[in-house]
This record gives sequence, structure tokens and C-alpha cells, in this order.
Amino acid sequence: MRKTILTLIGCLPMLLNAQESNLPCRVNDPEILQALHHDDPVLLSDMAAAEAELEAWTAQFSEGTRSTYVVPVVFHIIHNNGDENISNEQVFDAMRILNEDFNKQNPDWPNVRPEFLSLVANIDIEFRLARKDPNGNCTNGITRTVSTLTYTGESDMKALIQWPRNKYLNVWVCANAAGAGGYTLTPGSVAIFSGEDGIVMNQSYVGSIGTGSVSRSRALTHEVGHWINLEHTWGGSNTPGVASNCSTDDGVSDTPNTIGWTVCTLSGTTCSSLDNVENYMDYSYCSKMFTTGQRTRMIAALTSTVAQRNQLTTTNNLTATGVNQPLALCAVVFNASNRVICAGGSVTFEDASYNLVTSRNWSFSGGNPSASTDASPTITYPNAGVFAVSLTASDGGPSQTNNQVAYITVLPVPGANAPFVEGFETVAGLSGPEWFTVNTNADNTFGINSVASYSGSKSVRIVNTAAMSGRTDELVSTTYDMSAATGIVVTFRYAFAKRTNADDDALRFYISNNCGDTWSLRKILRGSTNLTTGGVVTSSFIPNGPSQWGYTEVTNISSTSHVPNFRVKFEFESNGGNNLYLDDININGAPVGVNEMALEGDGLIVIPNPATDQATVQLVMEQAGRPRLDVLDLTGRALFNIPTGVLPVGSHRIAIPLIALAAGQYILRMQQVGSTRVARFMVQ
Repeated sequence: MRKTILTLIGCLPMLLNAQESNLPCRVNDPEILQALHHDDPVLLSDMAAAEAELEAWTAQFSEGTRSTYVVPVVFHIIHNNGDENISNEQVFDAMRILNEDFNKQNPDWPNVRPEFLSLVANIDIEFRLARKDPNGNCTNGITRTVSTLTYTGESDMKALIQWPRNKYLNVWVCANAAGAGGYTLTPGSVAIFSGEDGIVMNQSYVGSIGTGSVSRSRALTHEVGHWINLEHTWGGSNTPGVASNCSTDDGVSDTPNTIGWTVCTLSGTTCSSLDNVENYMDYSYCSKMFTTGQRTRMIAALTSTVAQRNQLTTTNNLTATGVNQPLALCAVVFNASNRVICAGGSVTFEDASYNLVTSRNWSFSGGNPSASTDASPTITYPNAGVFAVSLTASDGGPSQTNNQVAYITVLPVPGANAPFVEGFETVAGLSGPEWFTVNTNADNTFGINSVASYSGSKSVRIVNTAAMSGRTDELVSTTYDMSAATGIVVTFRYAFAKRTNADDDALRFYISNNCGDTWSLRKILRGSTNLTTGGVVTSSFIPNGPSQWGYTEVTNISSTSHVPNFRVKFEFESNGGNNLYLDDININGAPVGVNEMALEGDGLIVIPNPATDQATVQLVMEQAGRPRLDVLDLTGRALFNIPTGVLPVGSHRIAIPLIALAAGQYILRMQQVGSTRVARFMVQ
């Protein structure tokens, strides 16, 4: 048939069992096509010329001596840390199936109907994951990019990362492939749009393991067929089962005209002849073959200059991408199931080195066991601390080592004593051991700043911009010992402004009673309701005083959180609003049966106790410095600060004015770099 200009092949609702939902195709989708050509007559003419050139080349093409063509492939995993972040193993499985199907090695091809058995073709195209990236660096042919664009899967997602199309077949894996199971552009359609060239796949249509399935595992085979110029068996539309399809053709002489199938009806004769229902380019449930005519059409496209397909298989390109070299170790890489755990917890490590490992030796500082030769060892860490991990691997030649000095953080159990008040005055950074950030997008995230604070001179801030809309960042605490608590109350200060009235950024507060293995949501503050304290500010928001700070209490924390490894987490979801600030995070947990006001932190005591108008704090300085002394109420709220100045090493006495305090129990907190001490006292 005559090809339709700008054919966008979108798939696949094929290969599904009766329980799985079909995803629609997007052939000639007006929205996508319009975004490409904008009805520009010059672009339309150039596209038509490319289509005509490829058809003319195909019409006169003669294969000559049969040979195997090798195509370098790169998988770009675009994810937001969800199921779409498929494993390397799932990619390897998809590549296995693709190569079996294109080389007549799929075990089900002998089951093709006898009438078509002689037409089953070995396409002789081998697909290999790249071993060198465009800069000549070692790669395993898999990249990973964190982006919420995974949920759309359109052109802007492709623009995040693409390797040159004349060197690699780009395959993007995402959560939503523009509403399809997968889609691509045929060579003629994409010839002048190099940035659009490649295949986009929904993660559940990749391979047969992980998030994939056996029933959908031939979807990539189908898409690669389109990528090298095959149409559906019924022609250029995406609508099977229509009677008018009998009058169209796919440009291949040995695929009988058909209206197309969405079920496996092997005896179908929709256009007065037996249909090739088992063809990979149909939508049946039983695809298992290409024909010899389809082979010729694909090889013609692969050897054509249209869309630079002929440059992929050259010896120079195979060398440049590393796929014609023997497998060898080129990078030692490893992953961990969790990099922050509690004392007594375990971590499973994975050797992700590429591209060949024949032996390995792990070393785990602080771990049990402390060494291993397994590919995926599980290591227990009995004690708190920050520990190194090292992996030395070899492919039989010289070994290579990857040594990560501070790779695993093990938090103490029991954790810090309650009550705990964090004003970030003495915290050196947010990479542990007190606080940690999770910055999946590797952009702006929580950081300590001295631009603004509710009390003291520092707070935590996230610089929020319109470009961050849809992204989330986390601030996660260390462990706290709440095992003796009678109740838990968490309070904190916050400041936030919107950039426009429509902004609805969200701050969520979570707790964990199992060291962060699972989290429970306990509070939500939204820009449209109770998060905004500074109104609408178009420039970078800085709160100009206490009136632009909010205060909240979290009291819905049950006794199931009275554990020695309690943790808290703040999650900020940007909607493109302005900056967020956090300060004075207070965690209160009154111990059971404490009737006397005794010394709680070594080197800190209040005298007399109980007191009336004035008391004295006796403290011991283990190193010279300026300690911070705060008087808190039992919710952990800071009431006032006691100035100290710089103190030398040794014992000191400092007066505490109490005349403004009502009768009751209070907490004195002393903070120095690396330590916090608290003492309870009573005012009569």
C-alpha cells in the first residue's frame, strides 16, 4: 500500500490474556503529529520526500549475501522511584526475547500453522546493549533518570536523555508511554526529527519478568518491527477488525491481506484467504513469526540512509559503541537495599559491575560477616556508626576496586533521649547522623541556612522554584528512644509563600515505629489552606519575622510508637510555589514514673530543684565553645534562650531567670557541636 506520511506507530494492546487491559495505539495521533510539524509546508514536504526515498530504496533492494546485522541498543529508564524503575534483569530478559524473535530462536516458532511454516524468517539482526556511551566511557547500556515526565512519556521525556540515533537504538522505559503500551516512529516519518527517534515502552510491556509478563513480552519485538519500517499486517492504520482493511496492504507480498486480529483465531480468513494471525505485526495473542518478505523490508530500511539507519551497523560504529569487543570488566559498581538502617539490621548488596565478572571480593567495615565472595550478600550491622564498603572484582585479568568510605549509616537503638528539640544551630549538615535528605531529582533540596530562622540563627530551607513542580524531597531524622513515653507530641515551626494564588504545594509529616522500614502519615499542610504563612511572593521568599512563621502540633501518635527506634520524616511536594523553611522541631515523650527532677545528661544539672524565681545551671564543658542553652516547656516548645558566651573547658555555673515562668515542669536543653543534653526541673 502507499504509506501515510508522518506515520506514528503506537502500540501495543497485543499479546494480552483475558484478564489484562489493552492499552490503545496512537497511530497518526493528531496531537503528537501536530507537535512535530505544526502544518509547516516545508516540514511536510521534507517528510514526504524521506518517505518516498525509503520506499524507492526498498522497491529496488536486493539482499545479496545473507549476513547478521548488529544494532547497539541503550535503555533509558525514566522513573520517579516507582515500579517503572525496572531492574537490569528485566532489561536483559527483554533483550533475550528480542534476539530470539529476530533470529528464529524463539522456541514457539515451530508451532506456526503449517501453511505459514515455510515463511518463518530468520531476520539475522542481533541487538546488543551498548558497552560504551557516546563519550567512549564504559556502560552497561542502561541509564536511569529520575523525572515525573515518566507519567507522560512524550517528547519532553525523550529530551531528558537521548544518545545519537546514528549510533544507538534508544529505548525509553516509563510509567506511561503516552497512553500506549509502546510507540515509535517509522524511519521515513522520523527522518528529519532526530530527537524523536527511538522506542518508548510502558514498563509493563518490557520483558517477561519483574513488572513485565509473558503475554506482553513480544511488544518490544513488535515496536522494533515498526522502527525498521514494518506496518501492521492489515496496513498503515491502528484499527484492526475493520472490513475496509482488506483493501489496504502492508507493503509485504507474503503477508495476506487481513482486517487484523485482537484474538488468536488461527483459522481466520477475513479477506478471502487464510490470515497470518501469528505474525508479530498483528495484535493477536499468539505472535511468533516474521515472514521472509518482512525480513527483506526491514533489512532494506536498516541499510538505507533514511533516518541514518545504515550508520548503526557499520564496523566503526560497533567499535565506537563497544559491542563488537569481547565481554570484559570495565566498571565495578554495587548497590545496597538500604543505606540507612538501625543497629541490628541487615543490608543486601548487589554486584552490578559490568560487563563481565568472574570473581569478586567484598569487604564490609562494621558488618557481619565482614567479607564475602557472593554476588548478592546480606550483611548484618550490630553497632551504630558510619561504615565503608569495598568491592574488588575481576574478569580473569587485572582486578578493579570500588571503595565507598562512608556508604552505610547505622543508627543507634535505643536512639536519642526524649525530649528532643532541633533548632539546627549545631547540626553540621543533612547527610547524617542527625538528619538525612532524600533528593531523588538531584536538584534543590533541604539544606541548613542562616537567611532566616524562628529562633537562633539557623533553620532548614528548600529553595522551591516553578521548575520543581511535581517533585518531592524528604528530610528524615535519626532514631529517638520513645520506649518509656506515656505520650508523644511533635511540634515544629514552618514558613512558606506561594508564587501565584493557584499554588498548592504540600508539606507532609510522617512517623515510623520501625526505624523507617515503613512510614505513617500524620499531618498534611497545603499551600491552598494552612501551609502559606507569607502570602504570595514572586521573588525568593524570606520570612521577615515571627509573624510569617506558622506553628503546628502533631498529637495523633499512638502507643505503638513507644519504641526505641522512633523516626520522623518531612516530605515536601512542590507545586511550583516559593521557598519552605522549617525550624524548632520538638519531640516530647515524658518517661513513666519520673517524680524527681534529676540529672539527665552527664554534666548538666539545675540547682535548686524545685526552684522559685531563679536557679543555677551547673554544666561541664568538655571542649571550649559557645553552648546554646534553651528553656523548653514539656511539649518541647522553646520559651527563651540563656546567653552564655564562649566558655573554656571545665565546670561552669550560669544563672537562669525563672520569674516569668508559671509553676510547673520545664526542660533545660544544652546543645554543643555533636551533642545535646537535657535536664528537667520544676518551678514552684
